[in-house]
Amino acid sequence: MSFGFDGVTVELGDKTAIEDVDLEVEPGAVTAVIGADGAGKTTTSRTLVGLLLPSQGTVRRPRTDAIGYQPEAAGTWRDLTVTENLAFVARAHRLAVGSDRHWELLELTGLGPAADRLAGDLSGGMRQKLAVAMAMLPRPEMTVLDEPTTGLDPMSRAEVWRLLARAAGEGTAVLATTTYLNEAERASHVVVLDNGRVLAAGTAQSIRASFRGLLGVSGTRPHGAAAWRRGNLWRVWAPDGPLPSGAQMVAPDLEDVVTAAALARRGGIMSGHLAETRLVSKRFVDNLAVDGVSVSVSAGEIVGLVGANGAGKTTFIRMLLGLLRPDQGQVMLFGEAPTRATRRRIGYLPQSLGLYEDLTVRQNLDFTARVFGVEPPLLDGDLALVGDRLVADLPLGLRRRAGFLAALSHGPDLLVLDEPTSGVGPLGRADLWETIHGAADAGAGVLVTTHHMDEAEQCDRLVLLSAGRAVAMGTVEEILVGKVTVEVTPVDTAAALTALESAGFPVLPTGAHLRLPGVSMASVRTILGDDVGLVESRSSLEEAFMTLARDS
Repeated sequence: MSFGFDGVTVELGDKTAIEDVDLEVEPGAVTAVIGADGAGKTTTSRTLVGLLLPSQGTVRRPRTDAIGYQPEAAGTWRDLTVTENLAFVARAHRLAVGSDRHWELLELTGLGPAADRLAGDLSGGMRQKLAVAMAMLPRPEMTVLDEPTTGLDPMSRAEVWRLLARAAGEGTAVLATTTYLNEAERASHVVVLDNGRVLAAGTAQSIRASFRGLLGVSGTRPHGAAAWRRGNLWRVWAPDGPLPSGAQMVAPDLEDVVTAAALARRGGIMSGHLAETRLVSKRFVDNLAVDGVSVSVSAGEIVGLVGANGAGKTTFIRMLLGLLRPDQGQVMLFGEAPTRATRRRIGYLPQSLGLYEDLTVRQNLDFTARVFGVEPPLLDGDLALVGDRLVADLPLGLRRRAGFLAALSHGPDLLVLDEPTSGVGPLGRADLWETIHGAADAGAGVLVTTHHMDEAEQCDRLVLLSAGRAVAMGTVEEILVGKVTVEVTPVDTAAALTALESAGFPVLPTGAHLRLPGVSMASVRTILGDDVGLVESRSSLEEAFMTLARDS
């Protein structure tokens, strides 16, 4: 008979660790359960061996003494020798100590020369192999190994998989969890978990074969949600959409399939958007702060909300997060109205940074980690040096970096950053944007507000806000189409500036020149006459924004 799950759900506190999972672990075969950290792999293995009880569904497993189990934390006794660890397992299963099986496993794992060493004195990889040997010693009906190859070098990982194949060849039903997707190709059956649910199941070949429309694109990130970087190419999944310029078909591997499937589940491909507003408006007494704005953010995409102070950027973000209720329009997060559950999938960095100034950097990050039920992030670089200092005592750049780390600590699907680089110098801004791009490259959607027009080129798409209204949307190139500026080289700069401003023209002094966005050369000549140098050129983004704001 096979072992496994029938519609199993496991609740851990107020969190659903796995939901409605079906799983088959066949005798004589290796089943690989794969997924990112937090996908539900450890919960699956612990439930299968009986260490956790399901909230719903049925678990099919052999009797307890017919199960071999290697937990995520290796499962060895560090103050016992290699031989003593194996002897302990043998006695627990009422087997002869020092049997042929004992020495066979020492040879297969390469641990023979270390037989009399304490497990605590072994390298991490050697302890992992010892734990695998301990799980396999009694030749159980079912062996469950939770990430048995984590931390091992490629050669040692291959040795472990040979052990798993050998156990399956002897008739054992083997389940192994792993984050190494290339390893899953060696399994007879693959189950892909994401956020506690099954995304795909079958042989690695069948999962790949069902995957259509994978493209490779060189250069900058293609516009659109379903894009992620692999080496020097961007992978784009476009099963039904138009092909990006310069795209070439790519044969997918399991990593591509899992990445695309996870993006689909999180709203980046199939369901369209991680976040979306439809004609939202908000009024405060006589001030219409946001007026009919529609914006969407997809996975792997950076959307910039650009505008001057008071344009409505912060009010818009607070509505998107569900912190303010719009007077009109609709807000959707991950396909539903904002709730506490959807907000758990968001990393939010407000203008105030969201840090407690009377706590240290480390205490702030510990607090955030406990709220989301994750491990605190590691501090490195300059933050490691100030980890025990109060946030109030830090310069703004370091405070912003700490706020970024807190917002990213739980691996959010959507990052919402409200003027994250305000008050930070050019080098600090470059570092923060590197972090933002890293999150997007990993699949997160990003909505970022800024009043720095020079940062707009960091974004895949822009939404320009002026007085609460969206006056333009699109890429920088799309927004600049048809936008021109007249550059004036006057004899008397002060007199020309006075005359143009008196006529109501927008004027930007630039060195010895005056730049007038969105006006015609003929209209300038009516003010300054023909005896003046005029050149028409493409507008900068700042100049285009001035034109759009004035015209709106």
